[in-house]
Amino acid sequence: MTTPGQGFEPASGDGPAPSAAGRAAELRTAYEGMVQIRRLVNGPAGAGVPAPWELRLMPRAVALALEAAGIPPSAQDPQDPQDPQDPQAAQDQSAPRTRTGYRVGPAASGAGRVEVTWLGPPGSGAAEEEQERLTACAAALEALGWVCLLYRGPRRRRFLEVEAPAP
Repeated sequence: MTTPGQGFEPASGDGPAPSAAGRAAELRTAYEGMVQIRRLVNGPAGAGVPAPWELRLMPRAVALALEAAGIPPSAQDPQDPQDPQDPQAAQDQSAPRTRTGYRVGPAASGAGRVEVTWLGPPGSGAAEEEQERLTACAAALEALGWVCLLYRGPRRRRFLEVEAPAP
């Protein structure tokens, strides 16, 4: 949704599900703007590689690309705090997941990379579908010039590490 003075904010997979009212038009405008900026600033590479602003704001740019590709973002219920006695809640201070989809966040491996995970509510089957869904995320991002590597992390959960192409 557009916030006055800030523009369109793509869904990162954290926070509430995006409101459907007018979102498709805002998403289309934001995505077309990203592609146009690429054409203007990237010289001969054009729209085939990320623009400098995308490299500075990688989580936002990757989330925009995924949402524009029609891949659903995960969502959380900020009104439902987790039980402080729950050991899992002590590790993860975020609100419970309410929707299965991608989550874009900083990569543990360092700057210049972001991590895409496939998350959902308990019992949603997100873990079983993560390889297929993250492969679809990688295809959408690679079509826009991002470099994606699929890894298996803690608890054998898969994640996608996304970085800019080598200059």
